[in-house]
Parts: sequence; structure tokens; C-alpha cells
Amino acid sequence: MRPPRLAPLFATVRALKGVGPRIEGLLNKLVAPRQQGAHARAIDLLWHLPVSIVDRARMPSISQALMGELATLEVRVAEHRPGGGRRGARAPYRILVEDDTGALELVYFKADPNYLKRLLPIGETRLISGKIEAYDGWLQMPHPDHVAAVDKDGALPLIEPVYPLTAGLSNTTLRKAIDGALRQLPKLPEWIDAAYLAKLAWPSFADAIRGLHAPDGEADLLPSAAARARLAYDELLANQLALAIIRQRLKKRAGKSLAASGDLRRAIVGALPFALTGAQQRALGEIDADMASDSRMLRLLQGDVGSGKTVVALLAMATAVEAGTQAAFMAPTELLARQHLATISGFAEPANLRVALLTGRERGKERDGILDALKAGDIDILIGTHALFQETVAFRNLGLVVIDEQHRFGVHQRLALQRKGTGTGAELLVMTATPIPRTLLLTSYGDMDVSRLDEKPPGRKPIVTRTVPLERLDEVTDGVARALESGAQIYWVCPLVAESEVLDVAAAEERFAELRARFGDRVGLVHGKLTGKEKDAVMARFASGELSILVSTTVIEVGVDVPNASIMIIEHAERFGLAQLHQLRGRVGRGAAESSCILLYKQPLGETARERLNVMRRTEDGFVIAEEDLRLRGGGEVLGTRQSGLPAFRIAILPEHQELLEAARDAARLTLSRNPTLEGDDGERLRLLLYLFERDDAVKLMRAG
Repeated sequence: MRPPRLAPLFATVRALKGVGPRIEGLLNKLVAPRQQGAHARAIDLLWHLPVSIVDRARMPSISQALMGELATLEVRVAEHRPGGGRRGARAPYRILVEDDTGALELVYFKADPNYLKRLLPIGETRLISGKIEAYDGWLQMPHPDHVAAVDKDGALPLIEPVYPLTAGLSNTTLRKAIDGALRQLPKLPEWIDAAYLAKLAWPSFADAIRGLHAPDGEADLLPSAAARARLAYDELLANQLALAIIRQRLKKRAGKSLAASGDLRRAIVGALPFALTGAQQRALGEIDADMASDSRMLRLLQGDVGSGKTVVALLAMATAVEAGTQAAFMAPTELLARQHLATISGFAEPANLRVALLTGRERGKERDGILDALKAGDIDILIGTHALFQETVAFRNLGLVVIDEQHRFGVHQRLALQRKGTGTGAELLVMTATPIPRTLLLTSYGDMDVSRLDEKPPGRKPIVTRTVPLERLDEVTDGVARALESGAQIYWVCPLVAESEVLDVAAAEERFAELRARFGDRVGLVHGKLTGKEKDAVMARFASGELSILVSTTVIEVGVDVPNASIMIIEHAERFGLAQLHQLRGRVGRGAAESSCILLYKQPLGETARERLNVMRRTEDGFVIAEEDLRLRGGGEVLGTRQSGLPAFRIAILPEHQELLEAARDAARLTLSRNPTLEGDDGERLRLLLYLFERDDAVKLMRAG
């Protein structure tokens, strides 16, 4: 249960003074959590930070005021000019004001004349603030933001924070709601170590929030400002504490000790057409140590495209089978599951491992037969998709779960599959071909140990990458014709399936029709709208060499393996993220032939898009590319999708707060080593922090899991 003292912060905004149904609806749109049906709460307003300020400290005369800019003026009220004339009652109400250098009109639409006469009495001096415009030869200020008496202290805010808004909501109305939320701040104990707080000269939690909503200048809005840094650290500490608790709970559970003599592994390695790299051997050593220990294995295997993760996973699964258990290998799509089946079955044959496939496509008697064999222990390795989560899928003795492309699956799914292991549950190995920057490893995979495959298999040649404007499309197509004569196979990737009237993007279907008109039946098309069987049939024809060109959307992004394919053409490359471009390029360069990647782009290029394409030309190192991707796009989008399982921080900004993240990680680990169950006053303070940043769900989840 959330502590009672935090209740006012988690009450809906409707409880705030001045927030009626209309304003509540607008605030729901602007700041409510993303879950469907969620309502905006006081705390959501506190996390909604200003993005700029209005500085009213400069007070020019009327003649010095700049057109189109905000001005604060000291003026005398000369004349009221009510609406009327040709436009009748709908005409605006105008008020002539002046100083010694000139005059302008204040313009009000649908205003109450009596209110305006009280606000701006003729002959009085007033401070007014608003945007200067010109209309019909007159200077004017429509609906001033502020009107105040000259001798009234604090009536006109000289520095005003400006917030992101939604249609229908003004900055003034939002500020009033935020002021109401600030009044809900309870007195909270300090959870940051006193010496660390003093060293960095940070304010208290409440003072930091108040400070962020009352900046004295632009510098107060920077990530490095003391108030912002303090709250960013709080948020990162809550994140790291939650991950450390998850890790601690899972590690505490006994695992199966899966050790074997290595006969099955030797049989597989002896038949491989290549030698294992040093990185693969190192990763296997780390995995073996985890599997042999009594603690549960939770390991992330990070490897760039083509670094040999699948072989490492197979050798780990061989150990699990030799130790008397079964293994499950889960892929994010049916296309990949079938491809893994082909690869793993071939490599596993010398060890006589029994490999089967289960996806949504296996039905009826075929499915029943697989499930019966699995339960009887007649299947050693089951490869599949989400179908493996279903309750009807029961193993005789599941010892190891391998999950490919972790960011496509949630923590709940990961746990559901692990729980299919008998007794203590299964060991877990997660693989990703998306190189993850250190920052995101800490924030998203902090509950796991990490192995890194940072070498490519011997014999892999570099991929020559070129950027070409779309105006030279004909030259590229002529180059394709020459490549086909020498027996090359080519991927041609387009961003959309069908022509969009909104986006000027070449569609896969249209490009397929054009290439087929020139090259005939050697051109195939695959995209997400095809059924699984249709996709597999086209991919099989491409893999066998029957098709020379495969026109595709990004369904081929991850894992598709055709060693003879040596050219990758990506159309409208400027529309793709760096991680996605890197994944697509990794589909070539897998065989003996020289490989190339052509990035076709539409001019003119924006600054970020140009930098992305330059990074692709400069390097093939996925880890370098991932760091660049983080720098260019920020933490929220780095894996190309908001659904990638990354935490959405509301205060912290990565990589700008990288140092704070590492400090928070160290503090969380130290805290839990001293106080594993967060007992006593210190523990209570940190539990408050977890509730405040809504990271308490991680603790509940791990208790349930």
C-alpha cells in the first residue's frame, strides 16, 4: 500500500482548486500516464517541467518595443474605445495607452467592458506585458498576459516559466494548477546521504521541485542545474534500487546446477565449419559458471549482427540437455523461429539433439504430437514464438530458457516462460543483436549479468557503405543489373508497404513492380501484411537462389540469414533510426563475397539525418553506433521504438545524467548489501522514494515471480 502521506500527490487533479471538468480533460490529455483510461494526478503536474522562460525584466519604451516580441511597458491609459460601428457587438474592445515616445492599442475580444474599466482606469499608469503586433497601421497588444499597478509589488512576474501545452490550455491556467499541486507536497524525510547532499550543494526534494517550477533564468532549466540534478538522481536511484531488488530476489532463488562433461558440446564444435572466436569462448565460460552454480542464471548475451550468438546459445543448450534437462529457445517472430530451427537443427545434428518447432501455425494433431513429445521428454530443444507461453505447453524438465531479442518481450512474459521449469524454475539467457549502450544496460538490464560478443567470426569482410541521393536511382538500378550478371543477390528495403498520400515514400509494392518490370521473375516481395506461409515461401526462394532480388519492408531487419546476399539497398534511409540501419546492413556480409550497403536518401537532409548517415559510413561497430544513436536521439527512442522496454524517465535525461546514473547504481547496491529488506528508518525513507517514482511495482512483481 502507498504510504498515506503521499496520498495527496496521487489524487486526481480534480481535487485541486480551480480545476473543473473542462480543465481536468485538458490536463488528462497533457500529463496523464500513458495507460489507457489513466487520469492526471497532482504528481504528474509536478513532473511536467517548463521548457523555457519569459523574461519581463527588460522594459523598453513603446517606440523601442520590437514587433512580434514580448514587451513589458509602463503606460498611461488614454482612452477606452468600445466595440461597435460596422462590426457591431462582435467588434473588439480597444484601449488606447501611451507613454512619452508613442501610443498603442490594447485589444480585447468578448471582454466585459466594466471589468476592463476597473482594470485600466483612464488617466492611471499601469504595467502591461504581452506580444506587440501591427494591425491596420496601428501598434497593438492583443489580450495582454498581465496588467498590474506600478506600485503593487510582485503583481507582475518578471520571470515566468513556459510549459509544453495542449490545444485549449493556456500557460496561465496550467501554472495555477501546478501551484495547486505544489501545495500538496508533504514534508518528506531525506533519503540521500547527508555528506553526498552537502558535497553537491543540492536542495531538499521539495525545494528542488519548487525551484524547477520557479526558475530565475534559463540556466535553471538545464540538466546540470542543482534542482534538476537532485531530482534526476532521485529518479535514477528509484530505478536502480528497483532493479537491484529484482536482481537480489531472483538471484536468491536456488537455480538448477546444470553441469556436464561436455561430450555433446564437443560433438557440435568438432563439426562446425569455423572456429569459435575468443569472445564466444569467453561468453561460454561465463554462462557455464552461471549454469553450474546453485544460484539462478540471469545473463544478457549482447552481440553485434553476425557475432555468433546463436552458436553460443546452442552450446549452452547442449550443456543443459546433457545435464538431463530440456531447453526452450524463443524468437520474436515466426520467420525468425523457422530460421533458427534450420540453423540450430543443422548444427545440433552431430550431437543427436532432438529439436522441434512450436509457433501459432502448428495446429491440431501436429500440435498435439509436439506437446505430447515435449511432456514425455522426447524433445531436447523446443524453438518457438509467443506460443511457448501458453498454459498447454508443458515440459518434462525445462532447465534453460533462451530469449532472442529481449526488448520485444516484457518482463512478465520472461517470467512466465521461466516458471515452466520444474521446481526452482529455469535458468535464463537473453540475447540481443541490438548493441545496447552502457547507459541503457544500467537502466533496463540492471537485473542481469552481461556477456559481450565483440569480435566478428574470422573471414568476415568489411561492408562498403555509400550514401546516394534518390535522384541517382537510375544509376543504382543499372548497378543492380551489373551485379546480377555476376551472380549477386540483393536486398532492397523500403519503409512502407503501400503508397501513402501523406508521406512521399516509395512503397515496397511499387518498387517491386518497377524492378519486376525490368528484371522479371527473379524479383520477390516480402512484407508484414503477408501470412507466415507466404513470407516463408518467398524467403525460401531467395535463400535457395531462385530469387535474385528481395524487395522488403523492415520484416527482414533481425536475424534473416542468406550468406550469398551481398548488396543491401535501403531506400529513404534518412527515415530509419541508426539501430535499424545497422541491423539491416548486417543482413549482408555473411558470405565470402565483397558486400556493400547503399543508403538512398531524399534531399535536403536534416542535420540529425545527415549525422546518422555519416555514422553509418564511418563505422560498422554496433557498440559505437549504439552510443551515437543514444547521443543523437536520447534515451527514450534508442532502440527505435518506445515499446522497447526502456524506462520512460520524467526528470532524468540520458546520456546527460550518466554520471548520476552510475552514482545511483553504486548507492543502490551498497544500500541493499547493508539492508537487503529495506528495514528501519533508512529503509522506510527509500521505500517512500520507490512509491514516489512508482517503482514499487518492480518489488511486487518480483515477489509474485
